Amino acid sequence: MYVTPEQIQATTKANVEAILSLASSQFAAIEKFASLNANAVKSVFEDSIANARALAGAKDAQELVSLQSTFAQPAFEKAIAYSKSVYEVANQTSTEFSKVAERRVAEWNENFVSLLDKAAKNAPAGSDVAVSAVKQMLAAANSAYDNFTKVAKQATEIAEANVAAATDTVKGMTKAKKAA
Repeated sequence: MYVTPEQIQATTKANVEAILSLASSQFAAIEKFASLNANAVKSVFEDSIANARALAGAKDAQELVSLQSTFAQPAFEKAIAYSKSVYEVANQTSTEFSKVAERRVAEWNENFVSLLDKAAKNAPAGSDVAVSAVKQMLAAANSAYDNFTKVAKQATEIAEANVAAATDTVKGMTKAKKAA
């Protein structure tokens, strides 16, 4: 059994495609983070100017204190929104990386099983036990990988639910303080 140039070319092409896909995903994530940061900086700058103008127009100390307390709520809500956006971009990027990794692992498994089957055809009599053992080990490794992936996805879902719950709790607390 020999590896043909076509097989090498196909494997190389698949690897290059996977790398380019990851690079593209990474670039898109960097672009989203840059946009989020630019918008956040612009918003903070504009709010700072508006707040400075409002504070400069205050007629007494009581109005000054009142204005300062009203500035906190919008800033806090924007910080929560920014954090949530950053988390969403990071989560999307992680999901895309996971998909590429899963696809590559599946392709590797298919190629390995195919190679194993070809080797079994050319192997001497009695080697079918060894081939079967290798296939069982591969199946066990795949099962462990699948279980790990499921656990990681569940952990991500739990983390997302916790972030959403914490965000809702904080928003509820700030609204309660504002109403009081």
